[in-house]
Order: sequence, then structure tokens, then C-alpha cells
Amino acid sequence: MSLFDLINEDLKKAMKEREKVKLEAIRAVKTAFLLAKADKGASSVLTEDEELKIIQKLVKQRNESAEIYKSQNRIDLYDKETFEAQVISAYLPEQLTDKELTEAVKKIIHTTGASTMKDMGQVMGMASKELAGKAENKIIAAKVKELLG
Repeated sequence: MSLFDLINEDLKKAMKEREKVKLEAIRAVKTAFLLAKADKGASSVLTEDEELKIIQKLVKQRNESAEIYKSQNRIDLYDKETFEAQVISAYLPEQLTDKELTEAVKKIIHTTGASTMKDMGQVMGMASKELAGKAENKIIAAKVKELLG
């Protein structure tokens, strides 16, 4: 079952169970997928990589909004955004631990033959593709800097 089909099934389930906030979060994912498909063309299909990037973006948006609401002491909105981020992040693959990420980045550095910070772009290009959905690019970049620097 594709991720899009899974989202449709979860959408129906949330409707039946009358879970309003969960329903809103899942609808946001479906809407983002449909908009991305429309941008590419009427008969296009999103790749798994593109779907994961969309979901990561939505989770990141929810987390950023939650932090803003928290700083403004709007706990009701903070809770809603945090819950939505949890619901949406359930569609992401399991995130790598720090140890697993270190091993993966070391392997990529060895494969590319990188040795200095000048090679960071090459390492990041390969790491972004290989670790898509398994770790945020910001965390990957920090690990690459740590290992190359």
C-alpha cells in the first residue's frame, strides 16, 4: 500500500471516529500531496522520496508554529500544533539514532573520499538522498561538519 493510500485510509478512519484534530492533520497531508501532484501535471505520481519530503516539511512547520505559540503563551494552540506534528510524523520512517547516523555519514564520507570541509557539498548531496526521511538535513549537516571538521 502506498503512502497516499494509507493516508486515505487513515482519513476515513479519523472521520468515522470523529477525531477532529487528527482529521485536520491528515487532511493537511493529503492536501499537500494533491497540490504537489497538480504542480507536476495531471497524470503524475509522487515518488516516495517526494512524499517523505512533504511530510517532513509539514512536521517542521507544525513544530515551528508550536514554538511560536508557546513563546506567546498560547498553550491551546501549542498543544494542537504539537499533536498534529505527532500525527503527521507517524508517516515518516523511523528516525536514525545518533550512533546509526554517525555510522551512515562515516560510510558516505569514505565512499566519496571526502577529507576536508571543502568536500561537504558532495557528502551532503549523497547523504540527503541516502538518508531522506530518516534524519533531518539540519542534523545530517551538523554530523558531517563534526566528522569532516
